[in-house]
Parts: sequence; structure tokens; C-alpha cells
Amino acid sequence: MGQRIAVLGAGPMGLAVAYQLARDGHIPVLLEADDRIGGMTASFDFSGMSIERYYHFHCTSDREFLKVLDELNLAQRMRWVETKMGYWYQNNLQPWGNPVALIKFRGLSMLAKIRYGVFAFLCTKRNDWKPLDSVEATGWIRRWVGAEAWEVLWRRLFDYKFYEYSSNLSAAWIWSRIRRIGRSRYNLFKEKLGYLEGGSQTLLDAMKNDILANGGEVRLSSAVEQVVIENGVVKGLKVAGELLKFDKVISTVPLPYVPKLIPDLPSEILSKFSSLKNIAVVCVIVKLKKALTENFWLNTNDPEMDIPGLVEYSNLRPLDNHIIYIPFYLPGEHPKFSDSDDVFFDKVRRYLKRINRDLSDEDFLDLRASRYRYAQPICDPDYLSKLPPVSLPIEGLWVADTSYYYPEDRGISESIGFGRNMAREASE
Repeated sequence: MGQRIAVLGAGPMGLAVAYQLARDGHIPVLLEADDRIGGMTASFDFSGMSIERYYHFHCTSDREFLKVLDELNLAQRMRWVETKMGYWYQNNLQPWGNPVALIKFRGLSMLAKIRYGVFAFLCTKRNDWKPLDSVEATGWIRRWVGAEAWEVLWRRLFDYKFYEYSSNLSAAWIWSRIRRIGRSRYNLFKEKLGYLEGGSQTLLDAMKNDILANGGEVRLSSAVEQVVIENGVVKGLKVAGELLKFDKVISTVPLPYVPKLIPDLPSEILSKFSSLKNIAVVCVIVKLKKALTENFWLNTNDPEMDIPGLVEYSNLRPLDNHIIYIPFYLPGEHPKFSDSDDVFFDKVRRYLKRINRDLSDEDFLDLRASRYRYAQPICDPDYLSKLPPVSLPIEGLWVADTSYYYPEDRGISESIGFGRNMAREASE
């Protein structure tokens, strides 16, 4: 007889946990506070178009994601596209992302270009991240690329992604981001990224249906009030004032929620969870009549723009309209996080018309904003050693979120792989 196991949070990691448990003969009960599955990968109705609230793309190195597609007979719905990158600098839109673009880039000396190119190339070839774990990222990058390339290509990215946290980040964490994109290429000159037909919702629905088909449950709009612990053993969950009994509990909700959700943990464990920092995001998605650029990803270094870049998603996945994501990353405590949607919409209109002067107000068909308080963990040096163990010192309790696959950045494939491994460990 399989174990009855509660899984908290129906993002990609929670779905992966429940998916693996159900396939192994257990009875997962997936509880999600939202009215839909997916977390940051969930879709919404964007004036007649179903699309994700936050952008996602896939790389050829996303092994766990591709493995699940095979298991769910979805591999034939995967599409790979040669994409382009651009750089908006000094009021110029320039090609970016390959050696020719680097050599032709206006705004850097040849020495700075060579240093940057060597740095990027070695990052893609490096496999051992451990020596970078305790190294601070901005100093590490400056030592490699020099002050000139740092100022032009990196400083604003850090400033507008991490704000006051930018000077104390792990070099291993930043390296993993460079390597992932650098390794998803046809060759040195051509980038290859992927999308799933129907977007992430195709995968989410298939995983949910597989969970149900194998005896699991999915309960939406079911916010967990507390994990109930007695004498060091998990007893169940309190949901809507009712105690639901379970053999084990696996939480995949953002770690900052854990102290409130599991207040009976040992004080030293609670303090570790409470000390973790996260960046929030206000992500504006725009529907345009015409293309902004020909690029999928556009880095920006412009004193008039408080963003590090934007994603023109329709240059990856063909859609009826041109779709651009403009993420404003900032600490949740920052005053700008409380600004109205209209404040962000006004900025976005101004920024996009600055990049493409042919755009007019009539070209903006719709704008929406989504907010996520705990969008990105802040990974400082020696980050992994500061996290509590996944298997907590409470019998029958496991806790993790995207922080735990450091130094990899948050991603669907990483969440799936970590979630499945956690499910196997917890069910043993």
C-alpha cells in the first residue's frame, strides 16, 4: 500500500514531486493556494491569448525537462529555434551574443572585447563550480574582463537586477547562468533555444493528468495554514481549519513562507529560513501590432531605463501578435515595488518607443503586470552551506524550493530534476 503524502505548492517542483510519487505507487495530494497549477509558469488569458505570466525558454542542456517530455509523449511538440540577441547601448541597437557581434560592438576597446570574449568562452567550458562557491561575483568578473567591459556590459545588469545585494553574490551562481546559455548553441556563432507548443501549460496539464491517472490528487485554492507536528513527527496539515492527516509532508513553497507555515521547527532552523533573502519582480507583458526588434533577448544599458533587459518572446515562439516581457526585478521592500501598474506601463511605453522609434501609442494593443514577491533567491557566497537540510529533523518532513539546486539558476528543468529526486528520497 502506498504512502499518503502531502505536497505543498503546484509549481514545476511540486508537480514533479507528485508526479514521481504517483508513478512510484504512492498517493500524493498536491495542495496549491492559487486557483491554477504552475506557480511562476502558470498561464493567464491575455485578451484572448493564453500565455505565461513570466517568460520561459528551454536550452538543449535541459535534460530533466526533455526526459519528462519523453515519458509523457510530448517530445514531438518541442521546437528548437535559432534565436538572436541584441544590446541597446548609447542609443544604438547592436547585435550581441557571438564573436562577430563582440568584435563589431561599438563602445568597447579591442582589449576589453578580447578580455570579455576569453571570459565568456572559459565560462562555457568550465564544469567545476566549487572553487567559485566562496568567491564574490562582481570582483571576480571585474578581474577577468577589466573595468571598461564591467562598466559597459555588466554593472547595470547587477544594479537593476539585485540592487543593494549586487556586491555580495556568489560567482558560482553567476557562472552557471553564463554557461547555460553559452552551451545552448548550434555552434560558436548561432544560439539555439526551444519552446514547447502551447507553452509551459502543455507540460503542466500533462503532468497533472498523469498524477490523477496514477491515483494522486490535485487540490487548488487550498492554502495550507500550518504543518502539524507532534513529538517531532509530522501528523498532517491544517487547511481551512481542518486537520488533514498524512504519512509525510513535502513542501516546495518559497522558503520565506516556511517559518509561518511550520512554526514548530527548532529555533535554529527557523532562523536560517528567516535570514534568506529574495528579489521580487514586477513583470510587464506587452502585446504589440509590430515587432520591437528581431532579437529574443535584448540587454539594455541606458541611464533612462531601470531594467537590465527584456525578452521579445514572439521571436522564439510564433504567436498571432508580438509579445514582449519586461521584468522589473527589485527587492520586495523597495518603494518601487508598491508603485501602481500604470507607473510601470508608462515606463514600458517610453522604453519601447525609445528602442524602436517607429512605435506609436496605437501599436500597443494591451499591457498587463504580474507581481511575484519571492521570484529569485539571493545567493551569496557559500550559499548552499547556509540552507537547512532538505530532510528536516522532523520525522516525515522535507522542505525545498528553487534555492536548493544552487548554483543553477531557477528553471523548469532544474525544478523537475530536484523534485523527482526529493520524491524518491522521501518515499524510501
